[in-house]
Amino acid sequence: MKKIAIIGRPNVGKSTLFNRLVGRRIALVHNQPGMTRDRREEQATLYGLTFLLTDTAGLADPDDSSLTKAMYQQTMMAVEDATVVLFVIDAREGCTPYDRELANVLRKAGKPILVIANKSEGGHEQFGIAEGIGLSLGEVIPFSSEHGIGMGDLYQALCPYFADEIAEEETDDSFEEEPAKEESERPKKPIQLAIVGRPNVGKSTLINKLIGENRLLTADMPGVTRDAISIDWTYKDTQIKLIDTAGIRRRSKVTASPEKLAILDTDRSIQFAEVAVLMIDATCPFEKQDLTIAQNLTSEGRAVVVALNKWDLVDDKTALLKELQETIETHLSQIKGVSLIPISAEKGKNLDRLMDAVLDIYRLWNKRISTGQLNKWLEYVLTAHPTPAVNGRRIKIKYMTQIKTRPPTFALFASQADELPTSYTRYLVNNLRKDFDLPGVPIRIQIRGSANPYDPKKK
Repeated sequence: MKKIAIIGRPNVGKSTLFNRLVGRRIALVHNQPGMTRDRREEQATLYGLTFLLTDTAGLADPDDSSLTKAMYQQTMMAVEDATVVLFVIDAREGCTPYDRELANVLRKAGKPILVIANKSEGGHEQFGIAEGIGLSLGEVIPFSSEHGIGMGDLYQALCPYFADEIAEEETDDSFEEEPAKEESERPKKPIQLAIVGRPNVGKSTLINKLIGENRLLTADMPGVTRDAISIDWTYKDTQIKLIDTAGIRRRSKVTASPEKLAILDTDRSIQFAEVAVLMIDATCPFEKQDLTIAQNLTSEGRAVVVALNKWDLVDDKTALLKELQETIETHLSQIKGVSLIPISAEKGKNLDRLMDAVLDIYRLWNKRISTGQLNKWLEYVLTAHPTPAVNGRRIKIKYMTQIKTRPPTFALFASQADELPTSYTRYLVNNLRKDFDLPGVPIRIQIRGSANPYDPKKK
């Protein structure tokens, strides 16, 4: 698939253009320069042209900062991989001296370049075209990412670079219907795996080590990652979409709006994830914020694996592991039995064990138990611990069935359903987890009762 990279100085509207072409508000957009740091890739379609679109950090002068240098290198890697480069300028401000310097850098790269004069709405079109022509890079397209103006012109400019694909479509006059694929032949969707945790615990380092390249920016400072970046990867023939997320601090400490946007993006990633690796710094484990993040994950119903990073820096490993297990048993009963995997992301230690735990918890998260098994089990647990009596009448549980997976969710039908105490529901969950081997998986039970025909309130 052909690749198109969006390049330009900070705050000219690259991420807005990216969102417009992808068709979704994925990349974070803010009037503060430098919101985008890592490069983000998503498939985009423009009037039938399908390509991989890359959003990049604003190209600023690579100063002595290691972070700025890394951002510059990531952007130039995107240019190197691209079939076509979209060089974005601000049609209102015109070309700055740094725009001209960037034009020289891109010219040396030897890639086809289209100049996008963004923000051309409101009478700025001619000025933007004139400024773009002055760069001597190639065709200039007046555009408005905010309002979607110029999409047709961009399509026409891109068509020559997709001539082989367009010709193939035009010559393919076959209208034969493809035979339906068997279930086993259909491609399986990749597992959505989010890496979450507090700032600076090693989330990006872990992903870089897993995929075997420096794909994400890392630095010895918190808050480097802002956008939630997804990367396709394969582990033991299993397709996985790795999602790097911004570090989550306590809400009371978050004041800057860019950080608020980053955390909202992380929350959105958690909602769409299936499994989450909660990364914890083993040198200062289980702070209150770690427990808050874990509770948010379980309330969303995500399958969770806990990765204890920087384990190589811990002295008394046995004592610490025991302490962490006790903390989880006490404070995170919703995921009792969750896997705690000591790792070193920087040195690449124990990462296979971590990913095996991810695959195991994903399988349990999708587990289904037959109604027959459930009701035989229910009869046993009710005999061992009968339901309490309310107003002289014992609550009667009639039957139980699993109504969904991801996470395992059960419906329990009972008389006086509203009176069944939470402690008894907890008893059922704990025994479900133990007897059906569901460690670390959030389990939900919905208590349902039948309507009382003699209740005047129901008439």
